[in-house]
This record gives sequence, C-alpha cells and structure tokens, in this order.
Amino acid sequence: MAKFGELISSDIPVLIDFYVEWEEENSDDFHSVLRDVAAALGDKAKVIKIDIEKNEVLANALRIKGNPTFIIYKDGEMKWRQSGTQDANTLINLVQQYV
Repeated sequence: MAKFGELISSDIPVLIDFYVEWEEENSDDFHSVLRDVAAALGDKAKVIKIDIEKNEVLANALRIKGNPTFIIYKDGEMKWRQSGTQDANTLINLVQQYV
C-alpha cells in the first residue's frame, strides 16, 4: 500500500482502472479505450490498471465492488470515482478537469 500512496500523491491526475483480468480477456475494445485515453492525455496524466484479484487488500480498503471501477486521484486526494464501463472521450474529459 505504500507504493499506492506514492502513486496517487502525484501532482498530475492519475486515472486508475480497477479490473478483473478474466473479464478483460473478453474485451479487447476496453484495452483500446484505455490506450486512447493514455495517448490523448500524454504526460499530462497517468493511466494505470490495477488487477483487483492480485491486489485484494487494496481493493478491499477502497471498497471496490464493481468491475471496472475508475478512480481519479490528484495530490493524494480522490477527485472522482465510478463503476461501470466508460468511453474514451468521457474519461479524457473527466481527467482533463484536473490537469
């Protein structure tokens, strides 16, 4: 969890996708959505994926129930959170609010 604290304390927005690997395998479209988001934001933000099953302690601490769950952090503070799929433009616009 110490590494997570360092990760979210960034002064640029950090978009985190909490996912389950076995569901992601069935959805190539979603990989392209996150690639598009990362490409559009460049170095203005970080886009990170965290596997819920491999990080159960963190997922439980954050009460991650839905899959996927997206959270935007900036300066260590949660700015936005939502469960369910999102399109690239929505995610890009949300993150840009915190750039």
